[in-house]
Amino acid sequence: MESTRILLEAHEIPTHWYNIAADLPSPPAPPLASDGTPAKPEQLAAIFPPAIIEQEMSAERWIEIPHEVREIFRLWRPAPLVHAVRLEEALGTPAKIFFKYEGVSPTGSHKPNSAVPQAYYNREAGIKRLTTETGAGQWGSSIALAGQMFGLEVRIYMVKVSYEQKPYRRMMMQTWGAEVFASPSDLTECGRRILAETPDMPGSLGIAISEAVEEAAGRADTNYSLGSVLNHVILHQSIIGLEAKKQFDKIGLYPDMVIAPCGGGSSFGGIAFPFLGDKAAGDKRAANLRAIAVEPTSCPSLTKGRYTYDFGDASGFTPMMKMYTLGHDFVPAGIHAGGLRYHGASQLVSQLYQAGLIEAVAVPQLATFDAGVQFARLEGIIPAPESCHAIRVAIDEALKCKQTGEEKVILFNLTGHGHFDMSSFERYFSGQLEDYVYPADEVEKSLAKLPRFG
Repeated sequence: MESTRILLEAHEIPTHWYNIAADLPSPPAPPLASDGTPAKPEQLAAIFPPAIIEQEMSAERWIEIPHEVREIFRLWRPAPLVHAVRLEEALGTPAKIFFKYEGVSPTGSHKPNSAVPQAYYNREAGIKRLTTETGAGQWGSSIALAGQMFGLEVRIYMVKVSYEQKPYRRMMMQTWGAEVFASPSDLTECGRRILAETPDMPGSLGIAISEAVEEAAGRADTNYSLGSVLNHVILHQSIIGLEAKKQFDKIGLYPDMVIAPCGGGSSFGGIAFPFLGDKAAGDKRAANLRAIAVEPTSCPSLTKGRYTYDFGDASGFTPMMKMYTLGHDFVPAGIHAGGLRYHGASQLVSQLYQAGLIEAVAVPQLATFDAGVQFARLEGIIPAPESCHAIRVAIDEALKCKQTGEEKVILFNLTGHGHFDMSSFERYFSGQLEDYVYPADEVEKSLAKLPRFG
């Protein structure tokens, strides 16, 4: 039996984003300035447009999606919900496995869901240039595309290890008109300082963020754009879960568990938060819902990090957020799931995890590629390394159902395809890919440098 797709019509694209801040047990902890006082909206105005700042601070449950943004979404949305029947049969599980496939976007991932509105709001504010960071390149290519759509120049600081591992993602960004530089670079004071201290530095998302923020803060015509972590990014990504809810309604089902990879938190929050909103509203279907965030064992911010205030970047340019963190200057191993190599997790995801409302699990690199290859051979889609993390746990949960006989409904977020990650699969097939152990001693060194506002 072939896998089946549950589709929506274009007019069924959600008209509003869902903001989980309205339904948290307590308000989110405020971001702090460097002196430990609550950050004020005007302090963010040097790098963000007014609409983004408003969304970042908002506690409104529903925020309207601009018409022009929805029209661009029609290029690839609504994204399909797929019933993975072939995977179910191969596992011999009574569970029903579904995945929301975000690889249908022009860039092949979920990242344009936030890149398009961020570029729109910046254009509306009269901004001419954007700077940003990217790890694996999904975000960089997405903001490059969005910048082209709204007439914005884009400069991207790409984590050096990914810059070298993923040349075709870099070429995608250049095709859409963006400038791309390996980070750390010699273009910023932060980059030059790090290169002077560690010439062979492989880079990190925290360092790349520092470079992008430093440049944006120094130019009046330039703003900064972030691909994950912050509240407004996860707000934009809620379109994934909102669509999935409509699709499950069409077939009369509701998930028992929602699973997604988690680096900064955009893909996990994007698919899980609308379902958690049902749970907060007392929807009986969601009473026993499990939401599982999956991270790499080499960079386990939720499962091994500390819940405290920390900077979002390596140099302390950003406001401090209360989150699970491994320390802002922690440099993760060069795993191929570059999008998950971030030292912290979204403050919203972190607050839910600290309250025991979501689960988190860390999985090793080789096991994720095992799952990704198994999935590709059954369902036909080659997944991105980040997505392989969700597939691994979805398979594990389905096998548990095989042991217990439970007919659970499992939903996972297939955040993108792996067509530009084939060098990763080449290393996997040749036996060169390896697992990276959680570096407890390095994390302790980094945590020792945390700001003292936790």
